[in-house]
Amino acid sequence: MSTAQPLKKLVSCVILDLDGTLPSTDGVITNVLKVLLVKYGKQWDGREAQKIVGKTPVEGAAAIVKGYQLPCTTEEFTAEITPMFNDQWCNIKSHPGANRLIKHLNVHGVPMAVASNSPQASIESKISYQQGWKESFSVIIGGDEVKMGKPSPEIFLEAAKRLNVEPSSCLVIEDSVPGVTAGKAAGMEVVAVPSLPKQTHLYTSADEIINSLLDLQPEKWGLPQFQDWLESTLPLEPWFIGGPVIKGFGRGSKVLGIPTANLSAEGYSDVLSKHPSGVYFGWAGLSNRGVYKMVMNIGWNPYFNNSEKSIEPWLLHEFHADFYGEELRLVIVGYIRPEANFPSLESLVAKIHDDKKVAERALDLPLYSKYKDDPRLKTTL
Repeated sequence: MSTAQPLKKLVSCVILDLDGTLPSTDGVITNVLKVLLVKYGKQWDGREAQKIVGKTPVEGAAAIVKGYQLPCTTEEFTAEITPMFNDQWCNIKSHPGANRLIKHLNVHGVPMAVASNSPQASIESKISYQQGWKESFSVIIGGDEVKMGKPSPEIFLEAAKRLNVEPSSCLVIEDSVPGVTAGKAAGMEVVAVPSLPKQTHLYTSADEIINSLLDLQPEKWGLPQFQDWLESTLPLEPWFIGGPVIKGFGRGSKVLGIPTANLSAEGYSDVLSKHPSGVYFGWAGLSNRGVYKMVMNIGWNPYFNNSEKSIEPWLLHEFHADFYGEELRLVIVGYIRPEANFPSLESLVAKIHDDKKVAERALDLPLYSKYKDDPRLKTTL
């Protein structure tokens, strides 16, 4: 980032959790559980999700067997579901920022380890599908190589031992509460990247809580700073989303002074699960009106306390008519900041105007301006 950050504590190596921290395994797990539970006349509704995050495979299986009152033992369920998972690991995608972080630390010679409650063979299988990962880690340790998995600190202490460093010089990056607990018990610094929405209050023992790996600032820990931010924005591989406007020039527009639009999240669950909540920017094609600069929020909208993740673009142009029902096509090219809570509507509006200024300036840069002519902005969905 452009602003200097105060140093929290000097560290020399990074220990990363795997599932939910680097690759997005949640989608694969959900899909497999949906298929398997149908066999037992049950429907996966996610109610046990919080109980299995960060747990060992056996603990997770036990929670599902108990929670759904399945007519089988934990061992039988584990034996049945394990090969189903193994067949699907090739489909897992990395979380936004994961490849960037691994490459950055590797280039700068920062030793890295993976420490996961998953068995060693499962870890090896998962990372084999992610280009450049395996050779970047000095140590890979699984839950079957220690007596006790997280929240016991044993796995992190063993990782430090294999790295030949003191635990106090390690930075742990974790997505689960058991992982955070284990890292702190090991005497390490811990950054939490919560995998469950609206659960940050459970991670208060972490030294820092961030919304996603895009928001990690290594310089806070004495590690090399990212150099890829540009005019307060982070360039992303462009991605596309679009659909009919369900609210346009409506809620908030008069207060904001910016035309707002709400897109239905229906049919975009994969997109919404892949991209962390936060403020993005890019270009918007609106029906036959033209292509405009755009800043957009994806997330839970803490101020309005949404129960579902939403897509809310703001078109940086003055309109004098509603555009309900019109087709809005978006090409998102960069990231500005994580979603945040604001004490008042006034402070939220002020921040949105700050985001607007950042996006307007950035979209004039050649790196971003070239996407104004993206054909996806002009093609009927």
